[in-house]
Amino acid sequence: MSQKSAPKKGIYLLPNLLTTGALFSGFFAIVSATLDRFEQAAIALFIAMILDGLDGRVARLTNTTSDFGKEYDSLADMVSFGLAPALVMFEWSLQYAHYSGWLFQKLGWLAAFFYTASAALRLARFNARALEQDKKYFQGLPSPAAAGLMLGYVWVCYDLQWSGESLWIISFIVTLLSAGLMVSNLSFYSFKELDVRNKIPFVALLAIVGIFILASIDPPKLMCAVFAVYALSGLVTQMVRSLRKRKRAAHTPSNVQK
Repeated sequence: MSQKSAPKKGIYLLPNLLTTGALFSGFFAIVSATLDRFEQAAIALFIAMILDGLDGRVARLTNTTSDFGKEYDSLADMVSFGLAPALVMFEWSLQYAHYSGWLFQKLGWLAAFFYTASAALRLARFNARALEQDKKYFQGLPSPAAAGLMLGYVWVCYDLQWSGESLWIISFIVTLLSAGLMVSNLSFYSFKELDVRNKIPFVALLAIVGIFILASIDPPKLMCAVFAVYALSGLVTQMVRSLRKRKRAAHTPSNVQK
């Protein structure tokens, strides 16, 4: 009798190839930052964001999702959007904190570590609550968006030829703000309800064309503005929800004691 052959083990190529590309872009951003090529570092991380957004969608569209792909994507995100932005910010600006006196000697690298730790906590919380989360919203700023906020700021300042040494206090604040938003309970729209296979209004298509035109004119400022607005959207969403909750409470008749 012929023995039954064991099932073949393997991984899906296309989505994991995109994840590998995102991982490579994050690693390239770190190398570029150590060589003082901060524009290349910013561009590399924005490429990583695009690839990170594509791998999951491609896996779902081609029915090639797997547990391996999810774990690999999470580890790649930690490098590209947790470690790389912190190191780029440190190399560009935060390392100069020690020039302001002994009190600030460790603030630069501690802020960078706080960002990296926040990204790790954000990814761990997302993986642990993946099944129970609202698909329409993310809890906490997604790590790619936090990286976009960090690198958008660096790219704009570098493009304007502003010195990271003179801006280390602002860089410190941006780093802490990005880290804090990641581990916050604020809600951020996930865009997962958008289906590229469905028809879209003509106006939406014109808006997409307009974004491409603006991106070609001044990419650093556009990217920084987009991620800054997205980061602020969580605060706006929280304010709107609080106002609605107060209105409902005001219109709810109070219980009258007999």
